[in-house]
Amino acid sequence: MPEAFNTADYLVDRHVREGNGARTALVTPTRTLTYEQLSAEVRRVAAGLRALGVRPEERVLLCMVDDIELFTGILAAFHIGAVAVPASTMLTGPELGKLVADARCRVVLGSAEFAPVVRAALQQAPEVEHAVLTGHDRTGLPGHVEGHTWQQLLDYGAGTDDGPYPTWPDSPALWLYTSGTTGTPKAAMHRHIDIKFVSENYGQRVLGIGPQDRCLSVAKLFFAYGIGNSLFFPLAAGGTALLEPSRPSPALFAKRAAGDRATVLFGTPSFFGPLLASADIPDDAFATVRIGVSAGEALPARMYEGMLQQFGVEVLDGIGSTEMLHIFISNRSGRVHPGSSGEPVPGYKVELRDIEGRVVEGDGAPGELHVRGESAATGYWCRAETTRQVFLGDWVRTGDTYIRNADDTYTCMGRTNDLLKAGGIWVAPAEVEERLLAHPDVAEVAVVGVPDADGLDKPVACVVPKPGREVDPDALVAWCREGLAAFKRPRGVIGLPELPRTPTGKIRRNVLRAMVRDGSWAEAPPSGTTSS
Repeated sequence: MPEAFNTADYLVDRHVREGNGARTALVTPTRTLTYEQLSAEVRRVAAGLRALGVRPEERVLLCMVDDIELFTGILAAFHIGAVAVPASTMLTGPELGKLVADARCRVVLGSAEFAPVVRAALQQAPEVEHAVLTGHDRTGLPGHVEGHTWQQLLDYGAGTDDGPYPTWPDSPALWLYTSGTTGTPKAAMHRHIDIKFVSENYGQRVLGIGPQDRCLSVAKLFFAYGIGNSLFFPLAAGGTALLEPSRPSPALFAKRAAGDRATVLFGTPSFFGPLLASADIPDDAFATVRIGVSAGEALPARMYEGMLQQFGVEVLDGIGSTEMLHIFISNRSGRVHPGSSGEPVPGYKVELRDIEGRVVEGDGAPGELHVRGESAATGYWCRAETTRQVFLGDWVRTGDTYIRNADDTYTCMGRTNDLLKAGGIWVAPAEVEERLLAHPDVAEVAVVGVPDADGLDKPVACVVPKPGREVDPDALVAWCREGLAAFKRPRGVIGLPELPRTPTGKIRRNVLRAMVRDGSWAEAPPSGTTSS
């Protein structure tokens, strides 16, 4: 029988046993908990879940803001051997209902802020027996669901401490639903040991996170990226998690970073872009931050250079996935290759493969990125066919097209199905986007292929201007001609107030293609359009 390993014990109780219970584990806008206090809170929530009848390996779905309740709820599920299922707070009631039903949950935890969404979701989930809501209102639930307040859950667990359930390294711990932009959402199933693996190989060996660090993340806990940033990495190292319940904005995070002395700042290009465009953020706002991290989409070189020059923060771009739990290719401090994702994280191997599945050799040759590492999910819940398409033995298909550079770093060329042909030659949207982002008027951009009258794809740039600027289509096309081969220039430029994004912050290129094809972009007054 395998030796017992429980993630909650590894992340929290281990530090108390080692005599570090007085260290600060968690800081929110309203409360601060030491490791000893966090351990007591987790055990109380865990006992409350046990009192509701939650058994080992049962799923507990959480739709909650990033605060102490969500933090301790996830850890409590680990503690009793149950499976934590943090769900996106951006979903509608019917969308959340599909996840609750799919996960076969009997217990759902929700924040008062999302109580209407949770109530609507439970209408579609007849197997749910208990719903726990923060605040005082537990009314309006379907007849088959018994409501409880968070305080009642804590009271159920008062005076009870059964210790962590003796899970094994391979025991299920965490389900994370993908965004499902190309189909119904699917849950990637992760084990207890996956959390230790990513924390030590990326969090500590790449980022160097230690007890002195205070981690602040733009991405929320229901994202694979966010749960690593704000929970796994700081706790595994005995550091401090800085949670922010509110929607992220440059002004808010500048205030939190300064006020709480953040040392590691986790963001995304969709955050760093507006941050650099903001005129009211002081240059010393991130003076305590020793390193920045970006993921979700490729970080443009201009954002890397802008963060370094304006705020003195070196941002390490990387690529991760829900299926691998966190980042598996990353730049390294002191040897960043701007515009690239960096090099493989310790413990991971990567390969580029062509459409026939053959390994692509040589620098500069594009191929679909495949990755191998111990943090890979065991598959998708009840999605056998999709699991077989993505999980190929030890390897996982990422769906991203990459090239290997001469310095052994890897550069993203876009999603495998995003590449387009212009004049019979393959064009990577990322390359055109990088050129456009270097223009002083451009805040965000996405290049998509749209068929012309002959059915041939033409690159069209969808551009969001910086505050106070306007999109000049002719000037942007000329800008591209100056810096790119002629065939790569966009054949059209469309100005938009914002880019459509998935719940994980990725650009919805399929929506943009449809908007450009049917002209619906014109309903949101563009800053300018052209065709060339």
